[in-house]
Parts: sequence; structure tokens; C-alpha cells
Amino acid sequence: MKTALVILAAGIGARYGGGIKQLEPVGPMGEIIVDYSIHDAIAAGFNKIVFIIRRDIEADFREVIGDRMEATCRELGVEVAYAYQSLEDVPQGMTVPRDRVKPWGTGQALLSCREVLHEPFAVINADDYYGKEAFGRLYAFLQRYRPECPGAFCMAGFILSNTLSEHGGVTRGICHVNREGYLERVVETKNVVKVPGGAAVAQADGSLRPLDPDCYVSMNMWGMTPEILTELDRGFRAFCQRPDLDPKTSEFLIPIFVDQLLQEGRVTVKVLPSADKWFGVTYRADKPLVDRAFRELIAAGAYRTDLFSDLRDTWMI
Repeated sequence: MKTALVILAAGIGARYGGGIKQLEPVGPMGEIIVDYSIHDAIAAGFNKIVFIIRRDIEADFREVIGDRMEATCRELGVEVAYAYQSLEDVPQGMTVPRDRVKPWGTGQALLSCREVLHEPFAVINADDYYGKEAFGRLYAFLQRYRPECPGAFCMAGFILSNTLSEHGGVTRGICHVNREGYLERVVETKNVVKVPGGAAVAQADGSLRPLDPDCYVSMNMWGMTPEILTELDRGFRAFCQRPDLDPKTSEFLIPIFVDQLLQEGRVTVKVLPSADKWFGVTYRADKPLVDRAFRELIAAGAYRTDLFSDLRDTWMI
């Protein structure tokens, strides 16, 4: 079955180079984080890659990532497609504010795939390292896709303590999971910080509200069916009509919309546990730790120095 990996990359800056965290090299041959995600997805069985970008960064994206990855995927028999997130891609009759700069969030980004996405898929952030385990579990789940069961989704569930930065607060989707392993609620939580012995939410008054460091969190790694695009279209239209919409800053986000669908009883989301440690360059001070983590993974045999050479060897066999 054709199974796609959708990569949310529209947040990459208009000019590459200094200061763009998604483009920071982390591997020994200049690999960036998304290179490892694509490797792990293909190794798990995914055979289509969809990059969500913006038109204004397309030339730069293809030069830095796209052309190189298309050549690699061509060798491995993996399809590559592009979708384009646009600030102007709004429901008919809606006027885009002149001073709005950012697109409308990850939900609108995924909706931009409606012309190229027709198979079950996983969706990830371009700048997060998820580990091998989660890709394998999502792929196995998606292989059970049946069109007559369109609302059966899944999510990689990471342990909160494995996803924190040493250098400041992060945003995490705190998950409420029932005894059967299904998601009941996901709460987008900002300013989650690492504290001695656990995790907490930094409050506006400077106090800390403790969190269970062993709870599951969403890292925006979902397994979905193509029917979600119809739901997203409906949801985005409703979002744009909200009376409390801030036209300058409001965002239509995947975790918040999935939670809405859960509360409406329109979908189920199986939480697939992953014990892998998340890596990401949220802060510039994170980068040395991420570099070291990839060196350790390579030394342990998880990856080759020539990243895709193991997949090329398998393909040739």
C-alpha cells in the first residue's frame, strides 16, 4: 500500500543559512534533522514523501533539501511530492489582514495537501527527531487502513521527560489516555520546563505547576487517513468564522483540531508508545547536545556515517 510521510516544513525561513534552526547541520556529513526522519520513515516502509513548504522559499528549499532528497528517493523507489501553504488560502469571502505575516498554522498546512495526498500517512515536524521506533509503529498501524473505517487515527506517544529542553520552556500536547490506550484528550501546554526530578509548567507569576514526567505527550507525529482532509476543510471554515478569531495571530493547529474531533466522537486515536528520546534545536544552546546525540547514535550503529547507504544496499539486494 502507498503510505506517505508528510513533513511540515513551511515554517522554514525565506532565506537559508545563518539562524534557521531547521537547517542547522547535526550529522557528520552535514545532515540536518529531517534527513534522519526521512531515512527512518523509508526504512520502516513509507514510500512517498510530501514536503509542505511555501512558494516564496521553494527555490531555496529545493537547492538545500529538495533536489538532494529527490535524488536519494529516486534511487530508493520513493515518490516525492510538494504541497504549498499559503496565507491567502482561506475560505471564499474571507479577507486576509494586511498585517498578517504567518500562515494559519499546522492544520491549514496539512489541508494544503488535498491535491497530492490520497493514501494513509504520517505527519511530522521538519525540525524534530523522533527516533526509529515511532516510524515503525505508525507504519504498521497505517497498513491496517480500511476505507470503511475512515476515522481510525493514531499518534506516537512520547514520555514527557524524554522531550524537554535543558535550556528553556517548550510547548507540548499533554495527553489523557484511557486504559485501552486511546487518546481521550490532548491539551496544548506552553512553557513546559525541566525541573529537578520531573517537569512543570512555568506560570505567569513565576511559580511552577508540577506535571507528571511519565505522562504521554504529542510531538505532532500523527498517523491519519486521507479522509481527515475533508474534516480539516470543514474545521478551517469554522475556525475562520469564529467571533474570537484574532486575524493577526490565531492559528488552526492539528492537535487542537484533533482534540475537537475526539470530543465530537468523530475519530479515534490509538496512542502508540515510544520510549525514544526526542531531539530538537528549540534553543541555540540545544545544538551541541543534539550534535553529540547523533554522534552517539552513529557510534552505537543506529546510523551509518553515509546516512542512506544502508537503504541503498538493501534496495540493490
